[in-house]
Amino acid sequence: MPKLKTRRAAAKRFRKTGTGKFMRRKAYKSHLLEHKTTGKKRELSKAVVVHETDAERVTLMMPYS
Repeated sequence: MPKLKTRRAAAKRFRKTGTGKFMRRKAYKSHLLEHKTTGKKRELSKAVVVHETDAERVTLMMPYS
């Protein structure tokens, strides 16, 4: 059986926690930040757990993580 390749785009976007869940960044923090409040920008900076319905797809993209 040949080795499976990791999707590099997924490897750059997700990281696995010690419990096996995947963390991701939040959207809407790349531009148009002037009108957003400081608290909103701070909340967008935090990482969150990938939703359980998407976790299986991320696992398939990163077979050895």
